[in-house]
Amino acid sequence: MYIEKANTEQIVQAIRGLRMADDHAVLILIAEKEKSCVTEMISTLNRKGIDFFGGIFPNVIYGDRQYEEGAIIEILPVLEKPFLIKGLDNEDIILPNFEKAITEGRDKDYAAVIILDGLTSNISLFLSELFNRLGNLVHYFGGGAGSLTLKQDPCVFTAEGFVQDAAIVTFVKLRTVLGVRHGWKQIMGPVVATKTRKNVIMELNWRNAFEVYREVVDADLGTRLTKKDFFNIAKAYPFGIYSEGGEDIVRESIAANEKGELVCVGEVPENAMLSILKGTKSSLIQAAGQATEACRHPDGRKIRCCLVIDCISRVLFLKDDFTEELATVQTGISSISADIIPEGILTLGEISSYGSGIPEFLNKSIVVGAFYE
Repeated sequence: MYIEKANTEQIVQAIRGLRMADDHAVLILIAEKEKSCVTEMISTLNRKGIDFFGGIFPNVIYGDRQYEEGAIIEILPVLEKPFLIKGLDNEDIILPNFEKAITEGRDKDYAAVIILDGLTSNISLFLSELFNRLGNLVHYFGGGAGSLTLKQDPCVFTAEGFVQDAAIVTFVKLRTVLGVRHGWKQIMGPVVATKTRKNVIMELNWRNAFEVYREVVDADLGTRLTKKDFFNIAKAYPFGIYSEGGEDIVRESIAANEKGELVCVGEVPENAMLSILKGTKSSLIQAAGQATEACRHPDGRKIRCCLVIDCISRVLFLKDDFTEELATVQTGISSISADIIPEGILTLGEISSYGSGIPEFLNKSIVVGAFYE
């Protein structure tokens, strides 16, 4: 459900109109322009005894449109109440036991829906620890909350509060099929990230990272890349981290610092094999269609709901053509279940089981999740 105005009264009224059972929780996805409602909303929902979780995102998606205002509300059956895991800015991450997920989720194709602070550190470490605890018991699906300004503030919420440097994990009792694609193609590589520091690439093939990157981009563009115009140019030339069994994992480089180091959205492991990628509008839109088609259940089941996690940087790249990407997803979902309207968010990073089933933090990608009874 999409509501045009995300204030406490409208959100509570919308939830009241939906059928909730004891094992249900409300997923609330709010466009960042309306984040001022969150503190009051939390207090009101707590007084009414409603389980809920959600986050603040640059825009929300409903059907073939994106919205700068409003909220998406979805009632989901859950194994237990949403887990809020704080302190992701600390490498000593403490996870709950997730006892019900481990004992009741086996062989069910359930999903761990993850909403986290997209601007916190240690996201890859958190996902690795989560996989070490749960393995392939569940599918992993979600995205990074936060502001398009890239200023870190509280952006995820549960009954426990409105916080930053945190993640929410909720186990949804629905069979889940995921599709994930990006559409970016290799133009150079592989190169080795010979020296990195979390999300900063310092050296490529034992040379200054910016110098190596600039040589490739200059040759393709026919003009000289400078640090001043780096962001505007680099959004079309992300890195790809080699991933066995799937597309490269995209890493967006958003800045070159005074040392010629490249700052990325998401961590880059030292000695990772990288490629430099390039996309076209048609290749990205085609990838969205492929991600949607991958959500088709092998038994031909009807979808109960469809959630779309789409990177905000795809909007910046596609501009007015982004509507075509969303229309492609809607057409694909309608071909599976005609009465289902895709809902979702534009995110600061996407989360999906990938290749071998290990959850990855992605950039510039689209993840489509189809939830079946």
